[in-house]
Amino acid sequence: MTRGALVAIEGLDRTGKSTQTEILIKTLKQQGKAIELIKFPDRTTQIGQLINKYLTDKEFRLSDQSAHLLFSAKRWELVEKINNLLTQGVTVLLDRYVYSGVAYSAAKGLDFQWCLNPDLGLPKPDVVLFLKFKDDGNMKRGGFGEERYEVDEFQKKVKVMFERFDGDNNWRNLYVDGKSIEEVREEVWTHVVKYIDGLDTNVQLFK
Repeated sequence: MTRGALVAIEGLDRTGKSTQTEILIKTLKQQGKAIELIKFPDRTTQIGQLINKYLTDKEFRLSDQSAHLLFSAKRWELVEKINNLLTQGVTVLLDRYVYSGVAYSAAKGLDFQWCLNPDLGLPKPDVVLFLKFKDDGNMKRGGFGEERYEVDEFQKKVKVMFERFDGDNNWRNLYVDGKSIEEVREEVWTHVVKYIDGLDTNVQLFK
């Protein structure tokens, strides 16, 4: 039986990740495809509300380890929903996922493998689209500073940690420097189109 595809869109802050996610959802719905968007972190549950406070209130303190495990708990909270949707043939689109959790925590100085360990066993996306800048100077674009991690120098550290996933066979780098929204949309589509009719393989897991 064909299952739905699991697609993740990752990227540094202000790379247009949410914009491309919205465009992809609209495109698939127009084609009559069943698709469900899951954003990480989902801030509506009790765990999500605590994460939201941590991200938006710079006076709210958690150790780096505690914060990381909180984000991982949020992903595990939704794993049953993800698996059920895939079984029903629904394409699941993830706006951030394990990769962000690991990259942001490791950028704070935590061990990379330690950061990945709590997520071992979670469903692994069929394809990950990583929106990035070739020129780090573009990280200075407007909009930073609203939340805890939106700081130029920290974002550079996060980029380095993201790039440690580059060897995975499901990882695709999409450079956004100097490109229009439409040009990036076309690149996103070339990587996603092969998966939208579903897959007949089992979901891979992080291991």
